[in-house]
Amino acid sequence: MNTMEKNIVSRQLETARLRTHMLERAAAEAGTRRVLLIHGNVSSGEFFRELMAALPAEWHVVAPDLRGYGHTEALPIDASRGVRDWADDLLGVLDALDWQDADVLGWSLGGGVALQLTLDRPLRVRSLTLVAPVSPYGFGGTHGAAGIPNSPDFAGSGGGTVNAAFVAAVAAADRSDAPGSPRHVLKTFYVNPARFTPTAEQEERWLESMLLTRTGDDFYPGDAVPSPHWPHVAPGTRGVANAFSAQSMNVSAFADLHSPPPVLWVRGDADAIIGDSSLFDLAHLGALGAVPGWPGAAACPPQPMLAQTRAVLERATQQGGQVREVVLPGVGHSPFIEAPEAFLAAFTAHVEGRR
Repeated sequence: MNTMEKNIVSRQLETARLRTHMLERAAAEAGTRRVLLIHGNVSSGEFFRELMAALPAEWHVVAPDLRGYGHTEALPIDASRGVRDWADDLLGVLDALDWQDADVLGWSLGGGVALQLTLDRPLRVRSLTLVAPVSPYGFGGTHGAAGIPNSPDFAGSGGGTVNAAFVAAVAAADRSDAPGSPRHVLKTFYVNPARFTPTAEQEERWLESMLLTRTGDDFYPGDAVPSPHWPHVAPGTRGVANAFSAQSMNVSAFADLHSPPPVLWVRGDADAIIGDSSLFDLAHLGALGAVPGWPGAAACPPQPMLAQTRAVLERATQQGGQVREVVLPGVGHSPFIEAPEAFLAAFTAHVEGRR
């Protein structure tokens, strides 16, 4: 453990909304930057530990666990609000810390939360970094750069599209390496295994973080309703996957903000989770023949996640926004873990205004 890792502390923060657990690394000297790191689905702030240790010493950095994850108080997730429960919780964190603003990073699901936070309180976000972010139109069930629903009930997104065996394994704290287990998913999809292998210590620490995910209708993955449209399941109104479903989440209005904060978009070109050919998108899996009954590309095309994000960010530049896209070759879903030096260089330059 290096010196900066020793300075990372775990603590509970009482906010106006809920008791939030977070990792915190105070600035080593009078700091000029306050940095908020927002994790993704089936994870926690623990995934940011190495990044926190590597960031400039004068930055004050926090990595909260979102509700439903890690050691934060387990309050239900109202998916009818999209990702606003999480965004509001994080605004409560900023208030409790007495931070008037922050440089905000969101990874995967956290990218959508970061965009919602920015939409709701743009003056509190100095800069925005999106790391392998979920599409502004949610996950699954849409087509085209403008996020057009594949069906009127948003079938193909939401809690019913999540692999039930994986959820059961999380709930059972399965530590095996069986195909589809949390450990297997971590090593196969959270990173590109052809490029990166976690150490034994990292693997156990990150696995433990995943297994802290609350499961059920109010948490992960959420409820679902039957649909006449393929794949015959549509989003419900509770829990994680419904909160970031096409029915509930739409943060594309970020593009309409006047003078939005500068954006850094970092992704790996080997990301199997977020991409235009996501192995977690049922429409793409249907096209591959892995899910039966796919009605074809005319009725249910795979979601062009990257094209959707790019279209929104390009529109933001027309409002005076600055956007930089960094694509890291051979990197999967976790650029800050898989390519730490390249990621750190891009992130620190962005936050410090060296764009």
